[in-house]
Amino acid sequence: MMRKLLIANRGEIACRIMRTAKRFGVASVAVYSDADAHALHVELADEAYLLGRAPARDSYLSIENVIDVARRSGADAIHPGYGFLAENADFAEACAANGLIFVGPPAHAMRLLGSKSEAKAAMMRAGVPVAPGSSGGDDAELLEAARAIAFPLLVKASAGGGGRGMRIVRAPEELSAAIESARREAGAAFGDDTLFIEKYFSGYKHVEIQIFADSHGNVVSFLERDCSMQRRHQKIIEETPAPGLTPSLRAQMSDAAIRAARAAGYTGAGTVEFLVGENHFYFLEMNTRLQVEHPVTEMVSKQDLVEWQLRVACGAPLPFTQNELRMSGCAIEARICAEDPARGFMPSVGEIAHFRAPREAPFLRIDLGVRAGDRVTPYYDSLLAKLIVFGESREQALRRLQAGLEEVEIVGVATNLDLLRAISKSDGMAAGDYDTEYVGSNIAMLTCAAAPSTDSDRVLLAAAAAVFLADSRRSALEASRAAGDDWSPWAGTDAWRLYERADHELRVTQAGRTLVAQIMRPQDGGFLLSFGDAVAEVGVQTVAGRLSLLVDGVKHEVSTVALDNGLVVILRGKNYVIHWAKAATSSQSEGSSDERVLAPMPATVTRVAVKSGDAVSKGETLVLLEAMKMEIAMAAPHDGVVKSVACEVGDMAIEGAELVTILRKDEE
Repeated sequence: MMRKLLIANRGEIACRIMRTAKRFGVASVAVYSDADAHALHVELADEAYLLGRAPARDSYLSIENVIDVARRSGADAIHPGYGFLAENADFAEACAANGLIFVGPPAHAMRLLGSKSEAKAAMMRAGVPVAPGSSGGDDAELLEAARAIAFPLLVKASAGGGGRGMRIVRAPEELSAAIESARREAGAAFGDDTLFIEKYFSGYKHVEIQIFADSHGNVVSFLERDCSMQRRHQKIIEETPAPGLTPSLRAQMSDAAIRAARAAGYTGAGTVEFLVGENHFYFLEMNTRLQVEHPVTEMVSKQDLVEWQLRVACGAPLPFTQNELRMSGCAIEARICAEDPARGFMPSVGEIAHFRAPREAPFLRIDLGVRAGDRVTPYYDSLLAKLIVFGESREQALRRLQAGLEEVEIVGVATNLDLLRAISKSDGMAAGDYDTEYVGSNIAMLTCAAAPSTDSDRVLLAAAAAVFLADSRRSALEASRAAGDDWSPWAGTDAWRLYERADHELRVTQAGRTLVAQIMRPQDGGFLLSFGDAVAEVGVQTVAGRLSLLVDGVKHEVSTVALDNGLVVILRGKNYVIHWAKAATSSQSEGSSDERVLAPMPATVTRVAVKSGDAVSKGETLVLLEAMKMEIAMAAPHDGVVKSVACEVGDMAIEGAELVTILRKDEE
């Protein structure tokens, strides 16, 4: 076994690899950028070294910088995690040239399988079914290949994955723009803008096989994982085994995955991805790394796949043969990301003011990359954490997923938690009847806000009242202490008054509504709350930093997080933003104008498509931004003429920065 392992990654995967390294007594070395100086993976590592500036190309993607840290730290092995340099053959060769153990496959296999087009050709030679498509080329060759394939089709990045550099093209007139956009995104994400064309199959499932190979000629496959629950071609919920897959198709896919690994001369962990129809499948790609969703495989196999990686990298044979490998039950993973599904999955940045995760158990695991107080920046992936559950049956696993998601609390950045909860309770998920288009086809239903109810409003008002009274008591006590009398009865906020009752009117706004209630007879431990036509008795306790509210004898546990002019009440995992009605209005919310197109978050300007004086139509792309590995098109809000352009390619635009100003046609 190696002595010291450098983890050339960040976030939850770096933390996860460290856990196994520590269990084996292997020292862990973290690397970080300027933006990650106080990140969780830096804190957990035995040693940590600065790589470079925040942009990935200057830090996590710099082979020279990573190798330099390995030399300075005395590391004898490097684990690339996933993303960044994980599938970079040049990096694997640089490790070998510097006497470092690379925890991954050999460079020749990475080079073959890293090119989607070359990988498809190799699979065809090995007898693995492959979807119709091209082998790459320049724009003219791609256009020619597209003419030979019926629409719809996919433009895909040859060197990438994770949905980046991928575009669905449904009509010939969309093709040129899709190629241009995919090239730009692929170049930014992977440093390689090579593309190829592939037939797009509607209604298919995305199913993958985890394989493992050693240097002694042994190859095994694990149960398949269904990764069809996706948004923007990126997975958000994965499960094993795949629901509805027949034993015959499972056996065929397992055999094809093992043949694919042998054909590539593979060693280490790899994943063969397939597009699956009713009774057939096509090879998509082989990922030459550990997958984000590997924990579900670990749950059903009771194996540590990172441990397998470390052993195989050191030349050891696989711990088990195919016949010895035992798998049972069902496991499901949900990816918790900093993004806003209601705004087209726009990435979200900012400080995480509050983060509460469920307690781990034999059937529940949460892999974290952040904690309260950390900042989510625009430089990297939006993944914050992964919730993984196990059940003896799929129904049990799904119930545990639903319960676990309700326990996760995050305030400070927008997240996809509500979407994940909605998916976990959807009919499609319950029946296992979903494909890669399920989320996109049902997004309105999955993001539809629940209608407010009197019962939930009463609990929200009870929480707001408890916070209001606590703040009032604190302010009164501070005032009396400042006056030199800690025990002044005039500073109390209970029911004692010389001439009047101590009732308070509570007026708040929530989701565009104004809610009004009366707080009556406030005392330590409770009060009466008048709301609507009823008066509720509310008991209040603080337990482990949360409010335990007893509303007319019914217990509700909530968390509250203060805002500048209100608070967030978290009830059953859902965030309710409440503002005090008399609070000052934020200056950012006043007088917004649809003439100015503003940056929705900190982002890099990658293309400016207009200039002053250009006539534009509503929906026309004005500026392209890149943030968190996602391309964001800023469109014209209405027909008009460009008055001014306030950005250039390469600018780092701050949130709210003016990009373009447009005059309406009737204002010219």
